[in-house]
Amino acid sequence: MNTEERIEAYITGQAEPKCNDMQALHHLMLHIMPVGRLWFSDGKNSDGKTISNPSIGYGARTITYEDGKTKEFYQIGISANSTGISVYILGIDDKHYLPQTYGKTLGKASVSSYCIKFKRLNQIDINTLEEAIRYGIETTRDE
Repeated sequence: MNTEERIEAYITGQAEPKCNDMQALHHLMLHIMPVGRLWFSDGKNSDGKTISNPSIGYGARTITYEDGKTKEFYQIGISANSTGISVYILGIDDKHYLPQTYGKTLGKASVSSYCIKFKRLNQIDINTLEEAIRYGIETTRDE
């Protein structure tokens, strides 16, 4: 299966209403980043051991490690988890920015330095989520 097929299988494999919410988020991301790179991670490491929930990634950025090595990775990720959905906004240097800027206006969500978790999409303000995602994309765009 190609990436798009793996993403579709992952989304449709979710129980309702999570399936509907994941599909809506996927469409939002494709609208925000119509030409961005798509990623899919099954959550397994090179040994086949599960180390995280599967996730869908959007966009691309370069991570530079302390030893100078680099790795390409996605900017925004979405993942279903046991209690709902997580949206990962990766690469923002200011670890307080997301919770301070969006935490009080997002609705029923938990906001950390890089992750926005919520149970249902209808419990959060989708416009505020989109604003946070757009901020993350712009902030982590490779020049």
